Amino acid sequence: MSIEAKRDQIVEELMPFDDHYERFAYIIDRAKSHPPLDEAYKIDTFLIEGCLSQLWIFPEFKDGRCYFHTDSDAAITKGTAALLCELYSGETPEDIIRLEPDFLADVGITQHLSPNRRNGLANVRAKIKAYAELCQENGS
Repeated sequence: MSIEAKRDQIVEELMPFDDHYERFAYIIDRAKSHPPLDEAYKIDTFLIEGCLSQLWIFPEFKDGRCYFHTDSDAAITKGTAALLCELYSGETPEDIIRLEPDFLADVGITQHLSPNRRNGLANVRAKIKAYAELCQENGS
């Protein structure tokens, strides 16, 4: 599945909700089913700054593709970060760099987050993009 198809699938899942409370309830439920990050990766190296809650993103590169794993001590934070990790995992560095997560605003996610959570989400995207750029530069 292409990165655009994955984005469209996420949008399709989030669009039916009439209000942001229902949408966030869905995101929280998704977060609960998202596998936790191994404790060995819950270290400062993988901690996302600018977020009041603890949020970690663990990246890895295999067979020319990037993969991202996340966890947080806050369900909404974990859920929104997981959306980005799901979108970008399994993609090439080029596709990750190219596709911005504008769809989160289109489905009413970002405008209903607190400023700290919006900042944290922007930092998740920045971390994912920086890792993809590093992989692209190094070719590995």
